[in-house]
Formats: sequence, structure tokens, C-alpha cells
Amino acid sequence: MNELTVRRAEHKDMPRLIDLLNQVLMVHHKGRPDLFKANCRKYTDPELAEIIDDDGRPIFVAESGGTVAGYAFCVIIQHLDDNILTDIKTLYIDDLCVDETVRGRHVGSALYDYVLDYARSIGCYNVTLNVWACNPGAMAFYESRGLTPQKIGMEKIL
Repeated sequence: MNELTVRRAEHKDMPRLIDLLNQVLMVHHKGRPDLFKANCRKYTDPELAEIIDDDGRPIFVAESGGTVAGYAFCVIIQHLDDNILTDIKTLYIDDLCVDETVRGRHVGSALYDYVLDYARSIGCYNVTLNVWACNPGAMAFYESRGLTPQKIGMEKIL
């Protein structure tokens, strides 16, 4: 793989972001077809363009040889003056994907490390994310990067 750079996503990246979002969708659909539809889009073009422009929801891309090899969709969260929550600032990773053709080549690690550095630079207390139980590869990756469970979501299918 060529030299890898991580940067903020731009509008020109939209077609590639959509391709990668579809890869994530299919992982979730295969793991939980009762919850995730196949062959649909998480974001419309206008929604994705709006997110790219939103400093409160930064998207970072890992690029190699002019091709986006992965992304991290993030959201800055802070509950100021909440009744029960402290005022900490959190960077939430809403979605992280590495193209299935380049997994195992440290693209995810580069993205994750970049996100951590970004979170520190804007004064975040922590970085959080959710991972689906039907995605053990993602769970293993996040655990290898030092993440630990913060809360557990549970369900009973009726």
C-alpha cells in the first residue's frame, strides 16, 4: 500500500464514502438482517454534503495513492449544564470503515490514532463508539486499540 495520509473529508470524496458506507451496511445486514436493510443508503447526497461541512460532525478519511481507503465519521458531544451528566466533551465515532480490500494494513489504526489526536486537540475528555455484537472483527480491533466497554446495550426479541 502507498503512503497513507489522514485528512478531513471533502465533497470530492462523496462517491467513495458512499461505497464504504455500503460495505458497512452489508456487514450489519448480514449480521442482523432483521434490523438492517440491504441495498439502501445511510445518507442522501444532500445529507452527506451537510455532514462534510459540519465542524460538529467531522469526517476523516485515510487516503493512499489518491484513493480513500477508509473513513471515520465523528460527532462532538457535550451536555452542558445537564441535570446528571458532567460537562465533559466527548468525540463519538459514529462509524469507522476500512475498505475490505485493504483490511489488515493498518488503515484503521491510522484513522483511529488520528481521531484520538484530533479529540485531544479540541479538549475532549474521551472518545466513545458503539459496536454491534454481530461484528466481532470490529470488536477485536477496538479492544486491541485499548477501548473498554462503557455501557452494554441488550435486547429481547419478541
